[in-house]
Amino acid sequence: MTTTIALLFGGRSGEHGISCVTAGGILGAIDRSRYDVIAVGITRDGRWVHVSDDPEAWTLVDGKAPEVSGTGPEVLLPPSAVGPGEKVALRVIREDRVEPLAEVDVVLPLLHGPYGEDGTVQGALELLDIPYVGSGVLASALCMDKGATKAALTRAGIPTARAVTIDEDRWAREAHHVTETVARTLELPWFVKPARAGSSLGVTKVSDLAQLEHAVKTAFAEDPRILIEEGVSGREVECAVLQAAAGEEPRTTIPGEVRIGEDLDFYDYESKYFGKGTVEIQVPAQLSDAVLEEIRDIAARAFQVLRLEGLARVDVFVAADGAILVNEVNTMPGFTPYSMFPVLWENMGLEYSGLITELVEQARTRRIGLR
Repeated sequence: MTTTIALLFGGRSGEHGISCVTAGGILGAIDRSRYDVIAVGITRDGRWVHVSDDPEAWTLVDGKAPEVSGTGPEVLLPPSAVGPGEKVALRVIREDRVEPLAEVDVVLPLLHGPYGEDGTVQGALELLDIPYVGSGVLASALCMDKGATKAALTRAGIPTARAVTIDEDRWAREAHHVTETVARTLELPWFVKPARAGSSLGVTKVSDLAQLEHAVKTAFAEDPRILIEEGVSGREVECAVLQAAAGEEPRTTIPGEVRIGEDLDFYDYESKYFGKGTVEIQVPAQLSDAVLEEIRDIAARAFQVLRLEGLARVDVFVAADGAILVNEVNTMPGFTPYSMFPVLWENMGLEYSGLITELVEQARTRRIGLR
């Protein structure tokens, strides 16, 4: 019998389109002789619909990302938890009738950002005892909030860049006082970021104090909680991590480096996905063996400290003085064939299709809930 997988993508976050592109990559590479695939898109307003599983439907066209339109039949989750080892019965509403869709073994959530990568969808799947790929509720929520991630890593002795977390209501009450505190605490340049968004959405580099107010408003447009982070002069290096068998250390890749040209201030949303500026990806990163091993050790430690499962990409800065600081931890990194996560694993000998298979098979045997 084949295994049936529900691919879940789209979603309510600003990264909706990137999630759809990720799904296109997976749909084009997954082993169809081994897996039956059900494509479930989540619209921008949160409707779950049965959509095309044709990879060509979920690719960038003329620089524009695809979108879940909501025209397909609405997908219904089971009304109660399934038993251990049982398949999940998905149904659809078609022409005012409820009809069977598929008996699913595992869900592969390819959602980026809030309402998907932050523990919300993971919680919904946990309520129904549905096996899924990736980290659980706590780890997903923790890593979605950059301030909380920093706090957890710092307590574990893993260094991060210095930052101040600010809520929108506090800024409205005492913007002048907050500005004074930031100026006294952090050295310019600063990066103003939404606390709970990814793909560099809403991020602004601030080189002069006069730019701060506009940067803060840009970040608040994405999230009512933001970070003002001290810029790090150094190199941006990324390491991919996979969960190992019980009792074993997480597996890591040789890190890769993102190098940007002088035509970019930083590696922003447009340069990541839409070809803006000069960007070079080097795999492996041109660093000494000792530094590469230290990055791999930090990535594995972060994976364990944050109680991650399945997969993660740990992004670090290698500062000019040699210090290694964790920048972000991504529980569902970009997963197109050309994204850093699969490229790093391909460099280790694990090709794209095999990587997908490993994650699915791992999820099938995970324990869900508190039984």
